[in-house]
Amino acid sequence: MAKKSESDDVRDNLADTLMESLNKENKDGGKIAFFLNDEEDPSQIVDWVSTGNSMVDLDIANRPHGGVPVGRITELTGLEASGKSLMGAHLLAETQKKGGVAVFIDTESSVSPDFLQAIGVDITKMLYVSVNTVEEIFDTIESIVTKVRKANNNRLVTILVDSVAAASTSKEIASDHGQDGYATGKAIIISKAMRKITEMIARQRVCLVFTNQLRQKLGFVGFGDPWTTSGGKALAFHASLRIRLQAVGQIKVGENVVGIKTKAKIIKNRMGPPMRSTEFNIFFDRGIDNFGNWLELLTEYDIITPAKTEKAGGEVKKKSKKEIEEEKEANKKAKSLQFILEVAGKEPEVVKFEKRDFPKMLTERPDVKEYLYQKLCDARVMKYHTTGENLEDDIEVDADGAGMDE
Repeated sequence: MAKKSESDDVRDNLADTLMESLNKENKDGGKIAFFLNDEEDPSQIVDWVSTGNSMVDLDIANRPHGGVPVGRITELTGLEASGKSLMGAHLLAETQKKGGVAVFIDTESSVSPDFLQAIGVDITKMLYVSVNTVEEIFDTIESIVTKVRKANNNRLVTILVDSVAAASTSKEIASDHGQDGYATGKAIIISKAMRKITEMIARQRVCLVFTNQLRQKLGFVGFGDPWTTSGGKALAFHASLRIRLQAVGQIKVGENVVGIKTKAKIIKNRMGPPMRSTEFNIFFDRGIDNFGNWLELLTEYDIITPAKTEKAGGEVKKKSKKEIEEEKEANKKAKSLQFILEVAGKEPEVVKFEKRDFPKMLTERPDVKEYLYQKLCDARVMKYHTTGENLEDDIEVDADGAGMDE
């Protein structure tokens, strides 16, 4: 073990002295200076709320059983019918499962109680607030956070604002329909409110989530990201997490459309690596599917393969790139699948199943579910490296940078 130098002791003592001095001088009486390993440090994520899909949760937190961070601001963006409000509703349902309080601030007056109940929200315990203006939104948020702080209650509170784009300002509502020029007023109000709200929720078990619509940039000429969000840049700046949702396909049973396939791309992330994406299914009668993309990813990582009826004999030949791609396509279409369940202290077990039985198997066999989840974590959690290590040989730079400013 390396010997601690005298300069290290001086530096540590000085930092400790500075911390005590800053906290004593704080006029509010609260603690403002910390070491980053302190339990009271407001930069620590005290809890996570699941989005309803464990692979999205994993990509956000870059750790098992993650999700949307508590004590931070999250923005869900996307075009119409991309799943923004639905993911927000799942966050409310997951909050209630953790014993927390769910608050739905609605600016669109379009909530469906029946669907909320279908995805697991207890509407008899959910607080529903109907407002029209951005001023009312932030007054409501501030009131909730203040009351939570005064109650000194450690219960989780998730506040969903659906949506920023639909909210007007009080001046805009009072004016005639023909009058214009209120867009900048909305941005100014949001900017002022964000500076106040960000600090307030950081010290409480409050998860604040906004949904926002994507709008095409005026004068876009085909270079970079064509999309922006309403209400200025303040929300994008203060949010610790920004997820862009995009409908990429329809799910059909016969001629009937029963759901959509959605892509979730993490545009901004202060808890883990950004610019990661995953696809998952949304069904109109039950919401976000948690296990459908497990099977796709496990097949992609060659953890689950088509079930073999007999062992292939003969000489093992190195596969070409084309053969590997063809094999992957065959894996996706295969109905009978298998994997090897390896648990410490037990003989390896070859588990065979039909593709349609995959969700049922995960429900009935917790050991299989935990084993496969750990395999997905091993494959998707990004390991951090020191700056002295070399870069990969096959890196590429995307000059377009699509999405970087969103």
